[in-house]
Amino acid sequence: MEKKLLIKYVDVDIYQQELLVLSKVQLEIHSGEFIYLLGKVGSGKSSLLKSLYHEVPVVSGVAGILNYDLRTIKQNDVPFLRRKIGIVFQDFQLLTDRTVNKNLEFVLRATGWKDQGAIDDQILSVLRQVGMHKKGYKMPHQLSGGEQQRIVIARALLNSPEMILADEPTGNLDPITGNELIELLYNISLSGTTVLMATHNLSWIDKFKGRIIRCENEQLFEVSNINTETLMAELTEKSDTTE
Repeated sequence: MEKKLLIKYVDVDIYQQELLVLSKVQLEIHSGEFIYLLGKVGSGKSSLLKSLYHEVPVVSGVAGILNYDLRTIKQNDVPFLRRKIGIVFQDFQLLTDRTVNKNLEFVLRATGWKDQGAIDDQILSVLRQVGMHKKGYKMPHQLSGGEQQRIVIARALLNSPEMILADEPTGNLDPITGNELIELLYNISLSGTTVLMATHNLSWIDKFKGRIIRCENEQLFEVSNINTETLMAELTEKSDTTE
């Protein structure tokens, strides 16, 4: 099956406020890809992800995503773009005053779903995908960190997105739980949904094969031959900058 082009950046400069963090970005991403986005803290990983869903504006170059032009997109169209993208945050961002089911229902109703039966079916479907279909009645504080992140992934899947953007999704999890979450995201990519994951943890690269893109010195480039030990040492060097 021919891969669909989802993202095309040509000579894109990305700023965080007035600071240039990535210069002349060249990037193409297709459907069904599993991609690691590597880099130190402050290297531009999060800014790149935010540019894709128009939280950080793109002001130069060619920037197309999911048939939208990020240079000219109207503010009214931004919610429609974001419905095509599932976003997984490190810090969960679940609503703490309602159950898992009500968290997911809130998102569906906010994105135009009205039929209660369809809403209930979709919630059950995404919870099954992440192995949490028996936890819908729980409050977020009753779940472990790993379980909460599974709910966040389920939330990202609610509107059947063409891609998932994950920003350090295992940052608050222990290694075993983190491995389970990466396996879940990897399996989602095998079903055809593109996954672009920002991380500085290289422990999964050999187990879950994917493209490797690196942010360094205001540049974005593809890594083909990787020495995991050397790159891990470089990425874990202390940095005084923040992203």
